[in-house]
Amino acid sequence: MESRQRILDATVEIAGERGYDGTSIAAVSAKCGLPASSIYWHFKDKDDLIAAVIERSFETWLTAVELPAQETGTPLERVLTMAANVARSLVDAPDFLRLGLMLALERRPTEPRGRTVFLQVRDISRQKITEVITALFPALDEAAVDTLATYAIAGADGLFIQREVIGDTVDLVALFELHARLVHDAAFRMAAVAPPRG
Repeated sequence: MESRQRILDATVEIAGERGYDGTSIAAVSAKCGLPASSIYWHFKDKDDLIAAVIERSFETWLTAVELPAQETGTPLERVLTMAANVARSLVDAPDFLRLGLMLALERRPTEPRGRTVFLQVRDISRQKITEVITALFPALDEAAVDTLATYAIAGADGLFIQREVIGDTVDLVALFELHARLVHDAAFRMAAVAPPRG
């Protein structure tokens, strides 16, 4: 299991520097210090390896996409806490989103398995966000929930990309909290209820 983690860690570094096309089994082998045969023992090919990186990082991130319990505060406070947790998890484990967005934006005659895995994990993310919106705003109809979930994901993608472009000078937690506040307020407006003050 330790060798598998070393391989995945090396793949993250290589893919982060060189992208999907620049990642090779040979480069990963050189980076992790294990022979290519060890990599092939764990993974069928480069695509299987990239897909595993996305899955591992997503599992770490997914634990952050949990709405705190009602007793922890107001709906807005709960949403802000969740947003901050999501942002911190993207700072700590950005691999699935970084690699996934690279793959999602590319069109190839044969889709890499990593792209398919990323689209599947995005669907899971969307379901989680939809569940949170529905739980907090049961008066919203399905179309409104869908619009808010789409907006929430698109905004989060944009904030993540901005941090990737500019670097650590971007306070991703503060921006995610702002984004969550805007989604929360939009949900109130869409439900024709005035947002609470404070």
